[in-house]
Amino acid sequence: MQMTESCRNRYHDLTLHYVERCPESRMEIEEFINCYQKGLNQLDGMTVADSRLGYERLCESFQVRSSAIACDVTEIAGVPVTRLWARDGVGRGDGVVVYAHGGGWSLGSSRSHRGVAEALVLALGREVVSVDYRLLPEANYREALADVLGVWRTRDPVAAVGDSAGGRLVMDAAATLTREGVGVPPLGLIYPVVGTPHMTTLGPDAPLLTRDDVMALWRSVAADIPCHDVSLPPSRYVHVLAAEHDPLTAMTADAVERWSGASVHVSLDIAEGMVHSALHGLPRLRPMQAAWRTFCSRLNASIEAAASHDGSE
Repeated sequence: MQMTESCRNRYHDLTLHYVERCPESRMEIEEFINCYQKGLNQLDGMTVADSRLGYERLCESFQVRSSAIACDVTEIAGVPVTRLWARDGVGRGDGVVVYAHGGGWSLGSSRSHRGVAEALVLALGREVVSVDYRLLPEANYREALADVLGVWRTRDPVAAVGDSAGGRLVMDAAATLTREGVGVPPLGLIYPVVGTPHMTTLGPDAPLLTRDDVMALWRSVAADIPCHDVSLPPSRYVHVLAAEHDPLTAMTADAVERWSGASVHVSLDIAEGMVHSALHGLPRLRPMQAAWRTFCSRLNASIEAAASHDGSE
């Protein structure tokens, strides 16, 4: 079921209210970088458990929770998840969106990325299932991927979204399902790890994420990353949101250019002046808000186009 025009307008208004309220709390990117980096520095030397708790608190400090969103912490296919949906049901379309959070495969949770999941609910007008996949070092990448796949197969989402490390998990889950002959819905990838990072293919160092950071994180999972042809688009509909100052953006742009020649619906929006992790500052960073609206609009259009295409077959 597609959203009516009145429902779409209602959700547009709700989304604007969510990301633009509290104008006195707006911040420039330099302030966000300083605050976020200070929080990351405080994680140094902590135990794994304490660093995860500290990371959650850091990310939550930027969140503006919406009273319009209800949630339920539960399990799907034995995997912990948080389900989020609109309390009043306004604008709610059929199907769910599966979301995989970022955090370098060792940090992050549905709590740390609650703000992102809520913003997806408001922008797409659908229930969002935020997956608490297993993390390194207790688990390995294959197990994290298995968790995402377990939820995905059980809920059969109308779209899958992942940011950073979660973006790579979504891409690899899509490639796995494609090999199995299962159709893949539209994908939303937010500054994802595309391909095999190398110093010669990464862009320049940037605040909050350097090339050395990327390579260190990659080495922690490289042995367990499944092999697939990254020259092929992971879905018929792929929408990417990247940050201007992020070493991953160069590889992402190259991948999108390759995918664009494969008769698919693909887009790349680059948030001007933004950095990796700036999505956490969505309620306060104007350029991130602008890029986010465009990204979600494209993704929502593809969700509805995919539903129409499937219904006509």
